[in-house]
Amino acid sequence: MLHGMARLIAPAGFHAVLARLDRAELAACRRFNSVVAVNRLRRTFLVASRLGDGVIWYTLIACLALFFGHEGRRVALQCAVAGVAGLLIYRRLKGILVRERPFITHSSIVCAGRPLDRFSFPSGHTLHAVTFTLIACSAVPMLLLVLVPLTLLIAASRVVLGLHYPSDVAAGGLLGGLLATTTTAFIGV
Repeated sequence: MLHGMARLIAPAGFHAVLARLDRAELAACRRFNSVVAVNRLRRTFLVASRLGDGVIWYTLIACLALFFGHEGRRVALQCAVAGVAGLLIYRRLKGILVRERPFITHSSIVCAGRPLDRFSFPSGHTLHAVTFTLIACSAVPMLLLVLVPLTLLIAASRVVLGLHYPSDVAAGGLLGGLLATTTTAFIGV
């Protein structure tokens, strides 16, 4: 029911655009997804994806608040507010745009991870990874060495595991950047 109702809400012609994007991105999805055939690489991307489920970000927020004084508490608040806003934004977009995940649409894509929901656009994992990385690293630059590679690994894992198209990840990253910028502007720099 929600699936049908959401389609009525989406802008006219948007689903045709998504269908064309699906076909255009299929070759890239297959290339990325072929990595899951290598056990060690599959495990690496599964771990990255699981970290992106939230555990690493909750830990980051707690550490910022506990170990970085007043500045850390401000940054932790920014992350928490951005995290909730990001959750609301990506869930709403997924409910309106209803883009099926690659492994659902294309039988040649192997689902090697656990999807948290049915739809793929935008990538919530990437949105949150980019958001938290930008906010945290703007206040504590030494975190760049850990968070940037982790964010890239989480973003790549979404396509490698067959859960997202590259454009889902790009949209999540763009939204994450906008959310980080907006949040830091509204909650004191």
